[in-house]
Amino acid sequence: MSTAERPERREGLGRRGFLRGAALAGAGLATSAAAPEAPGTSSAPVAPFHGVHQASAIEAPRRTCVFASLDVTAENRAELTELLRTLTGRARFLTSGGTPSPVGITGPPADSGILGDRLPSGQLAVTVGVGASLFDDRFGLSALRPRRLTAMPAFPDDDLDSAWCHGDLSLQLHTDEPDTALHALRDIARHTRGGLQVRWRLDGFTSPPRPSGTPRNLMGFKDGTANPDATSPREMDQFVWVGRDMGEPDWAVGGSYQVVRLIRMLVEFWDRVSLSEQERIFGRARFSGAPLDGDHEHDTPRYADDPKGDVIPLDAHIRLANPRTPGTAGQRLLRRAYNYDRGTDRSGNLDMGLLFCCYQQDLKRQFETVQHRLAGEPLTDYISPFGGGYFFVLPGVRDASDWYGRALLA
Repeated sequence: MSTAERPERREGLGRRGFLRGAALAGAGLATSAAAPEAPGTSSAPVAPFHGVHQASAIEAPRRTCVFASLDVTAENRAELTELLRTLTGRARFLTSGGTPSPVGITGPPADSGILGDRLPSGQLAVTVGVGASLFDDRFGLSALRPRRLTAMPAFPDDDLDSAWCHGDLSLQLHTDEPDTALHALRDIARHTRGGLQVRWRLDGFTSPPRPSGTPRNLMGFKDGTANPDATSPREMDQFVWVGRDMGEPDWAVGGSYQVVRLIRMLVEFWDRVSLSEQERIFGRARFSGAPLDGDHEHDTPRYADDPKGDVIPLDAHIRLANPRTPGTAGQRLLRRAYNYDRGTDRSGNLDMGLLFCCYQQDLKRQFETVQHRLAGEPLTDYISPFGGGYFFVLPGVRDASDWYGRALLA
């Protein structure tokens, strides 16, 4: 969306409304820092909020997420700064838990209340990115744009809908319970009112491993088997995090390029395809996730022993996505995908698919190279990418005095 096409701010969403939201945000932080976990809540670990990187970007997908693309409606750089400080404060509070401070007997409740009177700790992770459009002429940031950040182009097999593409900011809320994600979305929307406006939003979910290993997508196949090891700092520095020697602005070191693709799966057609053909399209056995020349999910395909594609077809998805040659080794990326279900479309067809998300150092070297290699693969007959965008995940919030984008706006 160009600056000229941005929606006008509705009455009540102006500067005073945003500053009032910022004041409320500050009020809600008072009891969060040392709040113990509420009795009876889950102790499932989530990525720590503070750190050099936003570790939430690379942690294994939770059971559910909300992904929202946002347009910034703040009017100037000072308001953008206040917006990001407010967003940081809310994210810090929502991830650490605690009891919202009251805002006075005449004001509205300090919290929606859908999680009760006390927020549990350790139940939510938040990931924040910036889009290329944030670096237009509104805030004087054009010279500081990450060097590889552009608007996501349309690829040959895409059917993009502009209403579901791009955005100034990306916000992903990762959690195990849908009400926790919705609570966080409402809280952030309330406290950034007048500074942010939702452009598009899609909710995602992952299934438990069935029966074991990597969770499955809605085509029935395991998704993300050949990922780099997210627990390995060496591999994350090699494939995901931006380093100091990559020609990026100094402020961007520690961030990562995020690609989001909203991919509808034409499941009613897919379900009529024979199992053997489905497996040849992917190059893996559906039940075990093993490559067609192997026995176990994490077996390495032996392409050199199958040069004509007699076992794993030359145009199988796994073979095109990762040919496993020395020349393509640097093109690996970290997938962090979710499934989605939007019910039915206007024609009564099932509307479901993949909220694909991946992280890398270089969009052209990694995602775009892989995407061009996948052009025209047999799988394209059963999928329809309709939206998404390119974003740059900001470096981490290092401590209690830091905030999203501080180095960018300082």
